[in-house]
Amino acid sequence: MYKDLDPLLHSQLRLTIISLLVVSEKVDFTHIKEETKAASGNISIQIKKLQDAGYIKVEKSFKNNYPNTMLSITSKGIEAFENYVNNLKKYINPRK
Repeated sequence: MYKDLDPLLHSQLRLTIISLLVVSEKVDFTHIKEETKAASGNISIQIKKLQDAGYIKVEKSFKNNYPNTMLSITSKGIEAFENYVNNLKKYINPRK
């Protein structure tokens, strides 16, 4: 009945990053920093973990001579997020 929750998505910051990407095609690093109020270094570490898992794609470029990091969710990331949400629902309402 109770399935393990994806430990990668069970982190609040990583779950927030994935959630932002589920509703937007692409999100830049600055937007994530503004939304989460987390430190840049912590965000970078969490992005790397999500990227290594294949949940997100990271594109680095320059915008007005400043580094610009854009993130997008992969199909694997969408599937992982949907599984996480569905498994979490079973904890909330186990009879369904």
